[in-house]
Amino acid sequence: MSDYVRSHIIVCENYEERFSELKEELHPFRVVGFIEDDIKIEHAKAAVAEAYISESATKYIIIAGKSINPVSQNSLLKVLEEPPKNIEFILIVPNKSVLLPTILSRLRVVSLNQKRTHNTLDISMSRMDLAQLFEFSKGHDYTKKHEAKAIIEDLFFQATIIEKMTLNGAQLESFEQAYKLLDLNANAKVVIVNVLMKFLPSPQNAR
Repeated sequence: MSDYVRSHIIVCENYEERFSELKEELHPFRVVGFIEDDIKIEHAKAAVAEAYISESATKYIIIAGKSINPVSQNSLLKVLEEPPKNIEFILIVPNKSVLLPTILSRLRVVSLNQKRTHNTLDISMSRMDLAQLFEFSKGHDYTKKHEAKAIIEDLFFQATIIEKMTLNGAQLESFEQAYKLLDLNANAKVVIVNVLMKFLPSPQNAR
């Protein structure tokens, strides 16, 4: 399976720097950015128009700014819910309060704010083995949903930012599935194990 990144929201302070990093990380895929302090309706309309320009390979449309006014957000709702073929959106904002609940409900949120950069884990995602998996996951049977979501965010941060891994499709899918399962009140330990299993070396790693 080819590596790819699905549509999501990134919460971080320095949106311009993160945009530059993403352009490098997503190479050789095409990246089109709409980067403004205040994302206005004209920027949102331009992003929607760009989404409907057909592509033979994945194209990433990145919308980043300190604020995105409600009118602009509402104009993005349909294309975020039903993006054209080969189009993925990434929104970068300084905090979730910038976004309407209707936007937040459509895309997964990844927090990269500096206050979380020090919340690293005593685990190596790039050198995952069964011993680490069992040691890390034990004791989470009764972990509450919001705490489990924070752990999943930390695992994603550990893999992509601390260890600078390029995640494959199965690994990315496991993070998306984790949030969905936790919202359905799935057992936190089972969800965490499912994510970590995708980092076991082949042939143990389920693809």
